[in-house]
Amino acid sequence: MENILDWTRAVLSTTPIHWASMAQTLPAELLTRRPAAGEWSALECLQHIMDSDQVFTARLDYFLAGQDFPDFNPDTEGTRLGAAPAPGEMAADFARLRADSLAALAAINPDQLTRRACHSALGMVSLGEMIHDWAAHDLQHTMQAERALMQPFILGSGPWQINLQDHRVK
Repeated sequence: MENILDWTRAVLSTTPIHWASMAQTLPAELLTRRPAAGEWSALECLQHIMDSDQVFTARLDYFLAGQDFPDFNPDTEGTRLGAAPAPGEMAADFARLRADSLAALAAINPDQLTRRACHSALGMVSLGEMIHDWAAHDLQHTMQAERALMQPFILGSGPWQINLQDHRVK
């Protein structure tokens, strides 16, 4: 995929804009509402994306230095939200963090995508594979956040719930 760097930059650039819009528009109660026991709220998804951004940018450095790198376990290493955070502040923090990540990604060129390193849990991986994962990860957790936001609306939609079953968190 010859456009992976451009495509990834585009995906990663849209995510902070999307979160800023949601944080400015949606009630905090909806953003912090967990869709089900053990599931992340929308803001917990945002916190995970923020934690992961730091991991992905660190991995860029590992690849460029030719070093192997550790796995990241969000359940044990991720930030846990305490009291309900101010969504606007989180979105602004994320925008600043993402700007730094995009600057780091801008330094990568297509010739570097074949660089390989050993991930402690996955084995040998390439920089190109990690960059693909970064974009997919961003989209995955944005979709997860939107699915969390959907739950009260699905539950209140009466007979139309049948049309929304693919998005229901059980």
